[in-house]
Amino acid sequence: MNYPSRVKIVDVGPRDGLQNEKQPVPTEVKLGLIHRLQDAGLKEIEVTSFVSPKWVPQMADNAQVMHGIQRKAGVRYSVLTPNMKGFEAAVAAPREEWPDEIVVFGAASEAFSQKNINCSIAESIERFAPVVEAAREKGIYVRGAMSCTVGCPYEGEIAPSRVDMLAGLMKGIGVQHVGVADTIGVGTPIKVQRALEATLKHFGIDDVSGHYHDTYGQAIANTLASLEMGVWQYDTSSAGLGGCPYAKGATGNVATEDVVYLLQGMGIETGIDLDKLIDAGAYISEALGRKPASRAATAILNKRAG
Repeated sequence: MNYPSRVKIVDVGPRDGLQNEKQPVPTEVKLGLIHRLQDAGLKEIEVTSFVSPKWVPQMADNAQVMHGIQRKAGVRYSVLTPNMKGFEAAVAAPREEWPDEIVVFGAASEAFSQKNINCSIAESIERFAPVVEAAREKGIYVRGAMSCTVGCPYEGEIAPSRVDMLAGLMKGIGVQHVGVADTIGVGTPIKVQRALEATLKHFGIDDVSGHYHDTYGQAIANTLASLEMGVWQYDTSSAGLGGCPYAKGATGNVATEDVVYLLQGMGIETGIDLDKLIDAGAYISEALGRKPASRAATAILNKRAG
């Protein structure tokens, strides 16, 4: 089996991981997590979201977060911008506080698109087109997140043809990279591979990543199945933080610690210090008043305590 020799991890914990927390997470705690992640060797961090605070109150401090980051050379900081208003807010600050990358998102499920952003898939792409154009004009990289690529809480199983369609639409508006997301964690290896195959009709292997949730305990298996196809970029979340407010019962993203443990065990380079990563996850978990959802972190923390 020809696995990639190195893998790039995008830690989405500070944004995707924290956005649905009911308790307010102070800005300094978010910054504490971001700084610990970059100290652990993370080169890609999704730090906040420029959305209406009415919809996502947890991200209301987006400008303060961007202002407070002690940027490290070689690290890319990305933000979610759901519309032109969000993008304009993201670049309203001085140039040095701009994101290096923005993320736009669409669903492979029509029902999910309606519930999540109150518009059809086609309308969502229309809405993102000027955002993508404006970002690229300013030299900001554009990543697209494709949600519900294998299953939807409202429609059930999603056919690869829907993923094919969405990937084509994303490519058509100038999105440079897409993430294939199993938003509710129902995917199994063959289904995930089919979704990836549909995406690879439109994007090269270097412009596709996996984003897997662990609701049914399949995220590591799905990561391995993706590695077998040559996919070498993944979104993960420190301490397994996060879920989806529109996907009932969906647990967090796959834990960064678990994926790094897997990759290290396979001899695949990540550039990440697992011990420091576990410390970052323990820090945010303690701030939230719970234990990390990562199995690798739990085992290593227990070993340390013993």
